[in-house]
Amino acid sequence: MNVLNMKDIKRISSGYKSRGLKIVFTNGCFDLLHKGHLDLLKKSSEYGDILIIGLNSDSSVKKLKGASRPVENEMIRTQKLMALNYVNHVIIFKQLTPKKLISELKPDVLVKGGDYELNKIVGADEVVSNGGVVKIIPLTPGFSTTSIIEKRLI
Repeated sequence: MNVLNMKDIKRISSGYKSRGLKIVFTNGCFDLLHKGHLDLLKKSSEYGDILIIGLNSDSSVKKLKGASRPVENEMIRTQKLMALNYVNHVIIFKQLTPKKLISELKPDVLVKGGDYELNKIVGADEVVSNGGVVKIIPLTPGFSTTSIIEKRLI
C-alpha cells in the first residue's frame, strides 16, 4: 500500500495488468471518512484485485465544496484511506475531475456511488472503450459528510 503520483500510474497499471490482476478505481473527496465511504470502498474492492483511490486535493475540494472544506487535509484523508486493508494505493489529484488520471490508469472497473448516473460519471466512456466496466454502488442511507457537518453545527 502506498501513495502514488501521476508518474507512477502507467508503470503500476501495466505491472498489475501484465500479472493478470484486475484494477478497480474510485475517487472522491473522502472528507470525514464515514460508514458510507467505508461501505463504498469495501464493495469497490470486491470487483477486482487492486483498489486504487483517486483523492481530490485540498485545493480541488475547496473548489467543489466551498471555502470551509475540506474539514481534514489531504494528508490526514490519505492516511485514513491507506489504513484500510482493502485499499492498495491512493493518488492525490489536483484537477476538479479524475479524467486524466483515469485515462492514464485505464482501470478495469470504475466505481461510483449511487448518487451518480452513468452518463454523468467522469471517465466512464474511457473505461468502457478500453473494455472495462462501470459499477454504481447504492449509497448507505443516512451517511454523508455534509449531513455530518450540519449536525455538528446545530
